[in-house]
Amino acid sequence: MRAGLVAACLVGLAGCLDSLEPDVGPPARALCSDADSDPSVAVRYQADLVDGIFNRAVLHCDKCHTPGGATPIGLLVSGLDLSTYDSLRAGGVQSGGDIVIPGQPCRSLLYQKVQAGPPFGARMPLDGPPYLRGDELRLVADWIAEGAHND
Repeated sequence: MRAGLVAACLVGLAGCLDSLEPDVGPPARALCSDADSDPSVAVRYQADLVDGIFNRAVLHCDKCHTPGGATPIGLLVSGLDLSTYDSLRAGGVQSGGDIVIPGQPCRSLLYQKVQAGPPFGARMPLDGPPYLRGDELRLVADWIAEGAHND
């Protein structure tokens, strides 16, 4: 009798426990999406990423991630070289080929590292802020979503 009563109580409690999820509030930022935000607009590697973002004066990715950079600490420490498309796609010491996974910005470490809370190490640029603006982050994601072509 006692075992039956205990079992009945446990079954009743199990239903109540499902409703005791903590209220943690809304997400701090939108979930990542691999979709291209505007498929009618092609993102170009050289014009939009290199000239428009990587070499922007206030970000100066080329300063740290190219052999000829003023302070190539990013190249020396991470091995990530942004001087050419092929060297970018080769990735760095930790990233390797996962630096850019065509069609999958959410899994691409290049995209992850320029956002708040990267999976390892510091957010880029290391000496930020400033960091990439929302429109620049979207360009990086869209370029990867479109296949990360060298055009």
